[in-house]
Amino acid sequence: MFRGATSINLDVKGRIAIPKRYRDSLHAEHAGKLVITVDIDSPCLLIYPSMHWSEIETKLLKLSDTQPAQRTIKRLLLGHAHECELDGHGRVLLPTSLRSFANLDKQSMLVGQLNKFELWDAQAWQAQVEQDLQLIRDYDLSQDEGLADFSL
Repeated sequence: MFRGATSINLDVKGRIAIPKRYRDSLHAEHAGKLVITVDIDSPCLLIYPSMHWSEIETKLLKLSDTQPAQRTIKRLLLGHAHECELDGHGRVLLPTSLRSFANLDKQSMLVGQLNKFELWDAQAWQAQVEQDLQLIRDYDLSQDEGLADFSL
């Protein structure tokens, strides 16, 4: 399970190093294989371990090829999907097209989301956090069936 937000740097070759605390499980459970794609809701990338990406592909197979919204989701997620493997130093190379999509330059944030990571430009991540906090302040959680009983 992946959790927490970690500041990481993109090197001059366009690689990121996955934090050491995740590498052992990525190697043991997924043979170090990842799939990176775009997020259809946010200006970030999604990084899935291979097994979890297989679950996404199973869901995508069920979507229609003729219904425009479903077809678009398949096109975006699958069309941008890039398979990669951790190198000996725990790094992965991000294709230029994916770096451009998420405006990734040097400073990035790797954010654990249990079964995947989100990879954000550091400034975009900070703006998203501020937006999320404002949304929660303005939102009536008791009216949301999924959050009515949620407390920390």
